[in-house]
Amino acid sequence: MLIPPLDQVLPDGSVVTEVVPRTGGSLHSVFEVRRAGAEPLVVKRYTDDFRAKQAKELYVYELLADVGSVPRVVGADLASGLTAFTMVPGRPMWEHPSSPATDRAAYLRIGRFQAALHRIALPGYGDLAAGVVDPVSDNLTYMRLRFARQLAEFRAAGGPVSLHDAVARRVADADHHFAACTGAVLCHLDLHEGNVLVDDAGTVTGFIDVENAQAADPMADLAKTIQFETSGSAAKRAALLEGYGPLPPFGAERIDLYRMFHALELWTWYSSIDHTEPLPALLEDLRTLSGRPA
Repeated sequence: MLIPPLDQVLPDGSVVTEVVPRTGGSLHSVFEVRRAGAEPLVVKRYTDDFRAKQAKELYVYELLADVGSVPRVVGADLASGLTAFTMVPGRPMWEHPSSPATDRAAYLRIGRFQAALHRIALPGYGDLAAGVVDPVSDNLTYMRLRFARQLAEFRAAGGPVSLHDAVARRVADADHHFAACTGAVLCHLDLHEGNVLVDDAGTVTGFIDVENAQAADPMADLAKTIQFETSGSAAKRAALLEGYGPLPPFGAERIDLYRMFHALELWTWYSSIDHTEPLPALLEDLRTLSGRPA
């Protein structure tokens, strides 16, 4: 892995003592930059094909400046695709031994963090780059479009016709639930235990990875966390919702609708990479959530 030139993104006066490659996924390279007499930083380098992801992170972290518990951008160079961030201490929650007490405290904190995100209003529904991309003005239109695309991908990937049709019918009857969301907010939409950092005691230290963030219904964000992490744990789900606070009108119904969307999305993704183990459980979720008899 080549070490990038760092001068353009590090604070003035930084004396680099070591650069350590870290796991960064397939879209970019990530380095821990250790400095003499200063806290280490994380530097991320995006390839030319994924510069929109860099712009997205810069935009989202600017929105999160007053939220806390997330990385802070200390330097960015769009020409080279480099961004430097403060380092949030800790390791991913899913690497830490689990216990009922630490799980409850963590999910209370996750719920409070999501509630803070959802107080950040955005001007329309859509993906994010240096703003909302092609914003849609209302949630009903936005979710009709998203479900139509996701259902088509589900069928193209070999998803059962009966479940495709059951979900489509359920969505067609839910206009009033989608319309109950009257404004888009900042949603993380990937807030699973791999993106929640904890210390050695299991206490949450921060939240990372905003590459999936969108302007959306806040219940879609809660639903993604529930579908990804808590669908098999009533205790985790209860703590998440307790930390979040009161739900908006039709909140529980909206969560179930978005859980269907995320189950379709996850089933299609896992099928595309031939990861078959989760597929039966996701199909069962789709049966339950769509109201189709087994």
